[in-house]
Amino acid sequence: MLTALKIITAIIVCLAVGGISGYLSGSGGTNVWYQSLNKPVFTPPGWVFGAVWPILYILMGTACGLVWSKGLSHRAVVLAIVAFAVQLVLNGLWTPLFFGMHRIDAALLEVILLWVAIAVTEKLFWKVRPAAAILLWPYLAWVGFAIALNAMFWKLN
Repeated sequence: MLTALKIITAIIVCLAVGGISGYLSGSGGTNVWYQSLNKPVFTPPGWVFGAVWPILYILMGTACGLVWSKGLSHRAVVLAIVAFAVQLVLNGLWTPLFFGMHRIDAALLEVILLWVAIAVTEKLFWKVRPAAAILLWPYLAWVGFAIALNAMFWKLN
């Protein structure tokens, strides 16, 4: 039961970060500025982002909860959760940078740092609980795609 509570708590935190990030950035994909941008041909429709991110936040929270359930008395767990917190902060910063501040360049640098932070988190999760690390693979892949997309937005605009 305690593991389930930790997973639920971590999922709520991840979803909250996503929600707060979106709120701070304004209207997201319906943003007039965003609509005026030249978009790469591989830009997914807006609904894809709305469908993918909640799933990723649930996977992320589940992974964190599984690691957390191993106990904070273990140094490896603490390091893994600190890395997770760092990547979650970086995750929350991208949307305000891109949509709110219209800083495609800064958002690109930030999303690259985010990918590195996720990779570090995945490696640390693997040491504690390999199943938790595997749950981060779709997130790592999606952020890799986001790097390519962000880079093309920067190039085209």
